[in-house]
Amino acid sequence: MTDKKGHLYWLRRKLPDQKVLERMDLLLKELNLHTVCDSALCPNRGECFKKGTATFMISGNICTRNCQFCAVEKGNPLPLDLEEPYHIAQAAKHLNLKHIVITSVTRDDLPDGGAKHFAQTITEVKKILPESTIEVLIPDFKGSWDALQIIIDAHPEVINHNIETVPRLYKLVRPKAVYKRSLELLRQIKIRDKNVFSKSGIMVGLGEEKDEMIKAMKDLREVGCDILTIGQYLKPSPHHLKVSDYIHPDEFEVYRNIGMSLGFKYVASAPLVRSSYHAGEILNKI
Repeated sequence: MTDKKGHLYWLRRKLPDQKVLERMDLLLKELNLHTVCDSALCPNRGECFKKGTATFMISGNICTRNCQFCAVEKGNPLPLDLEEPYHIAQAAKHLNLKHIVITSVTRDDLPDGGAKHFAQTITEVKKILPESTIEVLIPDFKGSWDALQIIIDAHPEVINHNIETVPRLYKLVRPKAVYKRSLELLRQIKIRDKNVFSKSGIMVGLGEEKDEMIKAMKDLREVGCDILTIGQYLKPSPHHLKVSDYIHPDEFEVYRNIGMSLGFKYVASAPLVRSSYHAGEILNKI
């Protein structure tokens, strides 16, 4: 459904407050930090920055993988910034955050995939903001459960790993990822710590069929995934995968209802939902 001008009205966003963006940019530059909000060109960054929230991206801003949907820069990463965990904690304190979301580029060049850097960041944040909750959005660590254990031992409240799409589209969308490996990572989270919330996300509009989506949702439940996010894929540049379909909000509601019926503790499903969108609010609801 479109409006009278033929536009997809549900994807419209008000122009962000430039002063808000400038203040957040200044803070990030002062501390030499990155956010996935900026690096991935998230459509919600204006709203989130206005609320004083952001998803911090650690381990630099250059990814070793070539996922065809993602706007994050690809190439050879720089060495880790050992001051970054402390700076993340300082930024979280400055913003008075109650729920901190931390993600990273994929660092296949590092022996532990950056797991220790994640753990150090969690530790630094908890030192400065002991009452806060922490959510990490992690890569697959090439199937290293030792690396995953390092994350678990740092005791974040939520561990998120996105499967992103249905298995049939993996070679197109995530050529260096493996669907079953991502599912197994989510299974290992619950095996190793049943008290941590596990979370995953799927994009729609890449050519998936409804029955494939439902099967992927069932696969996530079979490995104990607690929280699911579903959002519309939006092409970040002319060089990325094209959008196959724009899914109507009513269809997102159908997916939400199916997900809840399958036993997820919470399903956030709407066109502009992203992995960490309203993450703190979601945690408070489950």
